[in-house]
Amino acid sequence: MSFKYIMMKKIRRFIPFLFIGLFFLMESCGPVVISSRIGNPPPPWFYPNRLEIVRYVYFPEFNIYYDLSTSVYLYYENGSWLRRNTLPSPYREIDLRRSRYERIPNYREDNIKRYHEEHNGNKTRSTATSRRN
Repeated sequence: MSFKYIMMKKIRRFIPFLFIGLFFLMESCGPVVISSRIGNPPPPWFYPNRLEIVRYVYFPEFNIYYDLSTSVYLYYENGSWLRRNTLPSPYREIDLRRSRYERIPNYREDNIKRYHEEHNGNKTRSTATSRRN
C-alpha cells in the first residue's frame, strides 16, 4: 500500500468527526443570523441572542429603522420615509452598539410606513407630546 492510499483512508475516517466538531463549534459560538443577502454580515451593533429571521431593527429612541436585507437606514424626515445607506447627519455621532433596539420579527414587506403606523405610531405621538411639556 502506498503512503497516499493510507493517508486518504485516514482522512475519510476523520471527515465525519470533522463535521460533528464543526457543528458543536458553531453551536457554542452563539447565535446565528439568517439574512436574505449572503455575504453581507449584519452591522456590529446587531447581535441577536437566539436564532430568528429578522428584516428590520427599530431604534425607538431615534425613530430609525435598519433594513438588514438591504443594509439601509429608514427614517422619517419632512413628511416621508427615506432610505439611506448612512445615518442622517444629526445621528452620525450615535453609537448604535450602545443604543436600545427592537427586532421586528415576521415583517418582511418593503413598506415600513404601514408597520410603523400600526405598531409605533402612538408611541411616537406620546413621546413627542411629553417632550413638549
